[in-house]
Amino acid sequence: MATHSFAVSPEDYPRPLNVMGDTVSVLARLAQTGSYAITIVHGKAGDGPPPHRHDWNESFFVVRGSVDFSFRGCEACAEAGSLVHFPAGEIHSFTFGANGAELLEITGPGSRAVEMFEALDREIPAGANDGTRIAEVLAQNGVEVVSGTPSHD
Repeated sequence: MATHSFAVSPEDYPRPLNVMGDTVSVLARLAQTGSYAITIVHGKAGDGPPPHRHDWNESFFVVRGSVDFSFRGCEACAEAGSLVHFPAGEIHSFTFGANGAELLEITGPGSRAVEMFEALDREIPAGANDGTRIAEVLAQNGVEVVSGTPSHD
């Protein structure tokens, strides 16, 4: 996959995606970098994905606020300046803290995160709570929703 140098300023960001009431700005796609995608996620207090897994690595850097992450039977409150990493296949979830938060998300080779965010923006209206349809859209984009609490597989 050929890549080239590039710079992205806030005025260059594409339209923010509305992902179930939160916003996601795509900064870089796999096709641009050759191996990873980068997004900025602005989440409201209490929002966040259910326990899930996917076949790509994923790292989060907390830019602002706090985020409660769950993985391998653990809970971790990550404050601004914290980095949290999940290897491919690990069940995880997170919830944005009391004042909401901003995350820089970096997903690894094979990631379909950007496509998933675009599909959620396109197919699930903000405020909709159709768990079955949401799970279908996630599955179509390589994300498996897992019931229960994230634990070690």
